[in-house]
Amino acid sequence: MTLPGWRDWVFSIKTFGAGMLALYLAFWIDLPKPYWALGTVYITSQVLAGATRSKALYRVLGTLLGAVVTVVLVPNLANAPELLTVAIALWVAVCLYFSLLDRTPRSYLMMLGGYTAALIGFPSVGDPSAMFDTAMARAEEITLGILCAGLVNTIVLPRSVAPVIVGRLDAWLRDARGWVVDVLGRARTTEDSQAKRLRLASDAVAFDALATPLRYDMTGAERSVEAMATLRQHMLMFLPIASAIADRIGMLERTGALPQRLRSLLDDMAAWLTSGTTDPVEAARLKARASETEPGLGERASWDDLVRASLLARLRDFIDLRQDARLLQRHIADGTPVTETLAFRYTAAARTIRHRDHGMALLSGIGAFLSILLTCAIWIATGWPDGAGAPMMAAVGCSFFAAQDDPAPFIVGFANSAIVGALGAGAYLFAVLPLATTFEMLTLALAPGLLLCGVFMTQSRTAPMAMGAAVNGSAMIALQGSYTGDFAAFTNSSIAVILGMWSAALVTRLVRSVGAGWSARRLRAVNRRSLAEAAERRGAQDGLELAALMLDRLGLIAPRLTALPPDDAEWTADLLAEVRVGINLVELRRDRRQLSGPARAAVEALLAALARHFRSAAAPPPDLLDTIDASLDAVSADAREAPGRAALMGLVGIRRGLFPDAAPYRASTPSIPNAELAA
Repeated sequence: MTLPGWRDWVFSIKTFGAGMLALYLAFWIDLPKPYWALGTVYITSQVLAGATRSKALYRVLGTLLGAVVTVVLVPNLANAPELLTVAIALWVAVCLYFSLLDRTPRSYLMMLGGYTAALIGFPSVGDPSAMFDTAMARAEEITLGILCAGLVNTIVLPRSVAPVIVGRLDAWLRDARGWVVDVLGRARTTEDSQAKRLRLASDAVAFDALATPLRYDMTGAERSVEAMATLRQHMLMFLPIASAIADRIGMLERTGALPQRLRSLLDDMAAWLTSGTTDPVEAARLKARASETEPGLGERASWDDLVRASLLARLRDFIDLRQDARLLQRHIADGTPVTETLAFRYTAAARTIRHRDHGMALLSGIGAFLSILLTCAIWIATGWPDGAGAPMMAAVGCSFFAAQDDPAPFIVGFANSAIVGALGAGAYLFAVLPLATTFEMLTLALAPGLLLCGVFMTQSRTAPMAMGAAVNGSAMIALQGSYTGDFAAFTNSSIAVILGMWSAALVTRLVRSVGAGWSARRLRAVNRRSLAEAAERRGAQDGLELAALMLDRLGLIAPRLTALPPDDAEWTADLLAEVRVGINLVELRRDRRQLSGPARAAVEALLAALARHFRSAAAPPPDLLDTIDASLDAVSADAREAPGRAALMGLVGIRRGLFPDAAPYRASTPSIPNAELAA
């Protein structure tokens, strides 16, 4: 953790000011529970102004959704508390399920719609006749807090996300450029190249978290949102293309088949990347040289010629990607929309493709459902007057941390923050607040604790604890228009909050918790299943669409690999190779329709063999290599036509991806008819 700087203190002061403004207005309007407005400010406030505004919008919509559902459920099921419990628990679970399928900040809408129903519904079970008034009051209090947080973050020293994005883009592109320069210059770096590639994938996927704040930036930078979405996909496509280039260069060097003309082109490309120039004339010149260097592919072309042709095709793709990336980066820095035609146009169609983990979303929903049922059973069975707080906080805890591999430690941490908040709230409630007879004195009394919470909210490691302490502490103090210090009620509500979170952690540990290594292997298995479906002519219909989906999963795998011991992560070496195979597989599937009969039959047999292989967890069998070589033999007869050439490039990519250490392909010798032998 770094020491807080002046920006951190500014954020804390702004958040505290917004909280006090919301609290003052809630007192003035005479809302029944003003502390909901204060707590909402600390839940909504983010360091970046756009993030606060986007979260505020989704929180308002989610609150309204939850309030409407509660108004429908509670009055109609109030006489059947068991059925009402099941209905609210089921609603929370369904909302959580759908929220986890959307990995953008929009997911907050459904998640909040779920646990808002618990927050409003359970305390109203005892008096369902006041359900509508309670729902309206909660919606007003939460909306007031959201508006105050958004207003203060917009007016007082707003922090734009654009400089953050520009800085991270510069760092990412610099690292990617360094890797490719090493590849083109045939440098031997000491750092693990595979680890570097996976880190680049993880960082590219992480840009998703900045895309929505950019859309709500309100500084003019939001005009570049489309450029940001396209650039993210370009960044992911860098990885398989650069990886393919590295593979082809390495193979040609090992066999001594890298001619001087091609070496010169690689050196010039390395110098072009190092210079940082974006001159389109130079890029066009390099592409033209790559086309001029390309070998002619006739029937039974040599393996070296096939690999060289594949390398040059990938070099042209890389040049297009690099030029587009620089252009898009400039639009993001200037806050302008893209008006030019991009050279690598295919990526734009795949920019909204994301992995959706239905299995883990379902498990998370089940965990939330069971947690709420357990805490409600304790509440109903004991007749606990303040027991409604337990299912409320169980719903909140399960929802807040459902995106984690193992939410249980985070829920426990949130419970610990509630303990800290309870201790602070007790000190305030019974020692400080009795002396605060005016709002000004109340503000001064709350300032030390809330300002410290605000500062620690700017640090990623302490943010959950600080936010939990601020929100739970303000709720436990239960600030209202007059002082009501009831030790029994305070103790009961505090115990209910902590019990709810601990119950959620226990159920989550039994039902939902998995390790990072397990999640990484599962994502890899899903990728292989996608490859099998593609080989079976199902699933993605475009190679770049499949690549986008697999690369998105790759970015999710990368940060989880740190949890694996070094001797247990050997399988990660195949991750990018599998993405390359996927691109080539789908393109080969598409090109086969225009091949001659024998070539098409050979490709069909190969696709069936690939589907069987990817359905299994075993290494590629030797007979699969024979099937690939047989396809190369058959397709080489069509090499003079564009579909045949494209199919050959796909076969080269599949062979190199699955069998990088295999002996070079040798074209089979055509059999000589018996009549000729007799002659």
